[in-house]
Amino acid sequence: MTFNEKTHIGILLRSDAAREIMIRRIPSLLTAPENMLSMINGLTLEAYNQLSSGDSSKSDWLAETLAELAVIPANLQAAPSEPDIVPTTEYESASVPAASAAVIAPEQGEQWDVYEIMFKGPAHGNPYTDVTLAAAFHSGEKTIQQAGFYDGDGVYRIRIMPGSQGEWTFRTSSNARSLDEIEGSFRIGEPTPGNHGPVRVKDTFHFAYEDGTTYLPVGTTCYVWTHQGEELEQQTLRTLQDSPFNKLRMCVFPKSYDYNSNEPIYYPFEGSLEEGWDYNRFNPAFFQHLEERIADLGRLGIEADLILFHPYDRWGYSDMGSAADNRYLRYITARLSAYRNVWWSLANEYDLMWTKSEEDWDRFAKIVTENDPVGHLISNHNCFSLYDFSKPWVTHCSIQRIDVYKTSESTNEWRAKWNKPVVIDECAYEGDLEHGWGNITGEEMTRRFWEGAVRGGYVGHGETYVNAEEILWWSKGGKLTGTSPDRIGFLRKVTEDSPGGVLNPLHSNWDVPCAGVADEYYLYYFGFYQPRYRNFNHKPGISYKAELIDTWNMKIEQLPGTYEGEFRIEMPGKQHMAIRLKKA
Repeated sequence: MTFNEKTHIGILLRSDAAREIMIRRIPSLLTAPENMLSMINGLTLEAYNQLSSGDSSKSDWLAETLAELAVIPANLQAAPSEPDIVPTTEYESASVPAASAAVIAPEQGEQWDVYEIMFKGPAHGNPYTDVTLAAAFHSGEKTIQQAGFYDGDGVYRIRIMPGSQGEWTFRTSSNARSLDEIEGSFRIGEPTPGNHGPVRVKDTFHFAYEDGTTYLPVGTTCYVWTHQGEELEQQTLRTLQDSPFNKLRMCVFPKSYDYNSNEPIYYPFEGSLEEGWDYNRFNPAFFQHLEERIADLGRLGIEADLILFHPYDRWGYSDMGSAADNRYLRYITARLSAYRNVWWSLANEYDLMWTKSEEDWDRFAKIVTENDPVGHLISNHNCFSLYDFSKPWVTHCSIQRIDVYKTSESTNEWRAKWNKPVVIDECAYEGDLEHGWGNITGEEMTRRFWEGAVRGGYVGHGETYVNAEEILWWSKGGKLTGTSPDRIGFLRKVTEDSPGGVLNPLHSNWDVPCAGVADEYYLYYFGFYQPRYRNFNHKPGISYKAELIDTWNMKIEQLPGTYEGEFRIEMPGKQHMAIRLKKA
């Protein structure tokens, strides 16, 4: 094995000899802030060279660096991981009566809601790793196997999301005698208004709730809003309640990056940054708070697109070792898979997580899907290199733009390549940061939403306006101050009013994308073009009513008369216009 252009810089920095070379080749390694160092570590030599290609002095950088590294043995492995802990078959002595733990199991529940059984059980040793607990749930021909989890202070819980109404029974299994072979029954009734069940993929490229109601993902990003304290978190919820957004990208772990220097309110594990974390012992308060916020989102009708790993980390959670990674994933799926509004995102910018391999991501997906009987939506999100969305466990494409300018315009290409829903979660952010990913205008954000929508995709929002408090929506939540959210809400209404409540791309002219249903409904979007008129050529014998849509000023003008065959529509000669034709 030798170092090559695909070797991550972080791997090289683990060798004293290679580190000396890399510091000489990349002097900024000594002065880069922590957040930038995380990004550099996640780059391969090839990727770093491409990013630096504008510097003519580095024209031979990659070849020269590889030549220097060639003399160093490349036998470095990832940091050694502790072996996974295998619980003993008998956690409690034979003198403990079987099924003797106190149980609280409600007699009634709701379809597609969290049904929870609570047990008061043993607390000696380390119940997080020493005790196994699961239950088999039965209703008619349906059986669900669901793992339980320890919630601290001798409390254990098992949660399911019943997908059908009627009578259910359960029976536990555990290596703790007091928790083993506990049986019970309950009845599941109708869902309450607003409970449509979990979101599924529908018709290849779109989404619907379990009950068949169309779901249009109109997403935004607040990466670490749940780590900011009660006052700011409640403000974020109030803002979301008055917004058009029904999906929120958010991290489990805290984040260390620009405008993200504060410590979180809770930590996921016992221990401390100074003395180290005990990855064998979870902090229940952290996860209780997280699930409370997920439930808050659910009450607002908002899906929680939950990011399980990310690279912007000063606490060590991005490099815990495989055993701790596995244990964390089993724990969080046991806790959260019963919430109908959860989506799984394995990572934000997976390709910057230099300690994770392709095999790791497949293993993570296997753990999550095997421990999630609901079958929530799941994907993986990129920085520089799109993930392989053809993998059978991937339900939809979760995309960050990989071209500085072209983003939503690639939706057709990605639909054709992956044959799955295209969700451009990160097309850049409306704001005024120094970085190109965080300083597009509200007009440009709105344009990207429309460009993606008429191509049959779904674009996500974020906001990064600098302020004295350093509370930026994209990270901490708070208030929205940008101009695009109202316009995004207008687009949502236009889409909901389309046939079937979705937009499918139609054959378009080279300069104007179009969506709709052939011979019935057409939505043309002109983007940054500003024509004074447009000629159309449709089948003769079909008449249409025409509307002129000002997507920025959110106005729809019904044009007089009807149009058939070849016709011309006068336009105002300004940007961000659309034309809608409806069969008369």
